[in-house]
Amino acid sequence: MIYFRKYLFVTFLSLLMTNILVAQQNDEPGISSEKAENSKSKKKRKKYKLPEIDLSHWKVTIPVGNPTEIGPPEILDYANNEELKPFMYNDSASGAIVFYAYPNTSTANSSYSRSELREQMVPGDNNTNWTFAQGGRMKGRLAMDEVSRGEDGKYHKVIVMQIHGRLTNEQRDLIGQKDNNAPPMLKIYWQDGKVRVKTKVLKNPSLTGNALLYEEAWTDDEGYTFKQEVGFKPFTLEVKVESGKMVVSLNNQEFQVYDNVSIKKWGIFENYFKAGNYFQTKDNDAHAAVKYYELEVSH
Repeated sequence: MIYFRKYLFVTFLSLLMTNILVAQQNDEPGISSEKAENSKSKKKRKKYKLPEIDLSHWKVTIPVGNPTEIGPPEILDYANNEELKPFMYNDSASGAIVFYAYPNTSTANSSYSRSELREQMVPGDNNTNWTFAQGGRMKGRLAMDEVSRGEDGKYHKVIVMQIHGRLTNEQRDLIGQKDNNAPPMLKIYWQDGKVRVKTKVLKNPSLTGNALLYEEAWTDDEGYTFKQEVGFKPFTLEVKVESGKMVVSLNNQEFQVYDNVSIKKWGIFENYFKAGNYFQTKDNDAHAAVKYYELEVSH
């Protein structure tokens, strides 16, 4: 009986000491704080991405001012530019530059506002451009981030890419025009979740020479809508241009080829690429935001 009591007492003491040691280990600052820090670091360990887009050959127009244009080198620091921040900023969660626009000021030859990039082959210079004979390629990965709806319930349209024509100084003076503006040969829209392409065609395909330089010689084609629905998901657009030919592709799966007489005669103009958010409405309280994950140009 005495032996059994001793056994119980020893067992009780052993269990008591084990519990005390465990409690002390759990109370040790090093161990508990380390666990807490590990837990916090796991929560904080989010991936941040920055867009890898070279802006050294682009200027941007935003829907304020007259309107305001900012080019290189200032555009390279867009993330810290107080004037640009509301209209061109990083989405570091997805690794994109966001171009935000709402109806406000517009450029001289437009009624609509934009937060849009304009290619400059020579940084800071609008007078050096390219022809179809010289060729060009623009490729971008982008997505519609958000866009308002009109009174009809449909989303407002946004032009996300362009090829814009330009008169040389000599051509401008020849036809007596006050500026160098020429029509846009290519406009690519985000429209109701799909990608729609519009180009210019000659009203009279038999025109030649200087008669081609007048804006009234050209009109819009009927347009083409790609079959794929992109919605608000990322998609890839690529535009390739060469003498007498233009190819627009969506996600490297659908291709629209232009090689008609109008494209061939468009070679008289110089051109430049545009990309971003050219917002196609003047409705009150309307807005749109376009994300660009990638954008590259070559000639």
